[in-house]
Amino acid sequence: MQTALKIISLLLSYPSADLQAATQDVKTSIAGADGLTETQKRLLERLADDIGGLDLYDAQERYVFLFDRTRSLSLHLFEHVHGESRDRGQAMVDLLAMYEADGLLIDAKEMPDYLPLFLEYLSIKPDAEAAELLGQTGHILKVLRERLKKRQSVYANAFAVLEALASGEADPKLVRELLETPEDDPADLEALDRIWEEEAVTFAGNAGENACGPDRLQRQMRAHQRRPDAPAPASNL
Repeated sequence: MQTALKIISLLLSYPSADLQAATQDVKTSIAGADGLTETQKRLLERLADDIGGLDLYDAQERYVFLFDRTRSLSLHLFEHVHGESRDRGQAMVDLLAMYEADGLLIDAKEMPDYLPLFLEYLSIKPDAEAAELLGQTGHILKVLRERLKKRQSVYANAFAVLEALASGEADPKLVRELLETPEDDPADLEALDRIWEEEAVTFAGNAGENACGPDRLQRQMRAHQRRPDAPAPASNL
């Protein structure tokens, strides 16, 4: 499972010339990855081939159009559960503390809730623990897969595999609440500017005192507050 998570982390990262040049190596790693069915391997191989077969500029433009200019497809996990609320900053602190407790130091430019980084972290954990932590994001993974599938995006393949690797089933209520959030139109630049006009996330609080263990992470991942008018699920109280 560790290899599979590393591969998916790579495939969900911003496309680079190095990634495209390593397409065959990535496919070789997929073929030898433990914990994946043949169907899951084919899904990832298809994504690797697609990224590697595009002109680099086109691959990068597509990635930005999907994940950077479409907030409802954001690869930043807390965007989907905390939105612009103050809780997002503390959630970042807690997640960063969890990384550091396991010896994973991240670049200052990286946001802790960036999915490829989260997957990289999970890849150093025992399989059972990684599957449990991944399962806590299950509702987000499912919503992203459904939205990408609706757009006929090959990136949906990665999320289908992640859902299969995660422990448990996504909470239908949380999935429904997320799907009720209106999707952004990445072609509407004026609307995009309005959406992203918000204060930067601040990292506050005492990370040591509020260290983010699995239970706290679970509460944070379930705390859907993306829409100001949406009541929090009763399980979060």
